[in-house]
Amino acid sequence: MILTVKTRVKTEFVDITSEVNRLLASTGSVVDGLCFLYVPHTTAAVTINESADPSVRKDILKVLNDIVPWEAGYRHLEGNSPAHIKSTLVGASEWIAVENNRLVLGTWQGLFFCEFDGPRNRKVHVRVVPG
Repeated sequence: MILTVKTRVKTEFVDITSEVNRLLASTGSVVDGLCFLYVPHTTAAVTINESADPSVRKDILKVLNDIVPWEAGYRHLEGNSPAHIKSTLVGASEWIAVENNRLVLGTWQGLFFCEFDGPRNRKVHVRVVPG
């Protein structure tokens, strides 16, 4: 299964929790198991973090931008080295338990697509392994 994510700005966290749960429910084939998510982009990532307070996402992006500034004498000719670095720091995949066709997340947790070189149309590959 492939989830399409349309990002709107250069850097953002897009909550994809409900969309992934919708995909899981639509298949109905794996009630319990593991869900693997993979982002096939070198300037994007996926992560689990707090979804209750949107300021947490803003804080994470602020710190990532502080750690990896856009202007720092990078050599990559395309000009998006900071996005590649942030993608490496956050990571391109996640494994999440599935119970009753839903992601098993903590009370405050959500699943986020991390855009570091937008806006773009992106993909997240979703695979479910029975368990």
